[in-house]
Amino acid sequence: MILLCFLAPVMIWLGFGEQGLIHLYHTEMERKAYVERIHRLAEENQALLEEVHRLRTDMEYIESVARKELSLIKKNEIIYRFDKRGPRGKDTGRMINKDPRP
Repeated sequence: MILLCFLAPVMIWLGFGEQGLIHLYHTEMERKAYVERIHRLAEENQALLEEVHRLRTDMEYIESVARKELSLIKKNEIIYRFDKRGPRGKDTGRMINKDPRP
């Protein structure tokens, strides 16, 4: 009984104390989350570095980015845009002519 009275507080302190096992478990979960975030950011950083390299060296890629993001067109080029949905959500396939010439 005396041994139980001595061991019970020690076990409670080891489990729930400031540096106890529960605190250790939460700290380990937090560390794993940070490591996962670091890996995800490293992959994103690598993808951005590859895109920067392509933007510096690949003229065709630069042209495709300019066409997509800035809606640029070549001289005498006509862009056709199609409405996907009609008035009742049906696919009408109606053509809209965006001719850049005056």
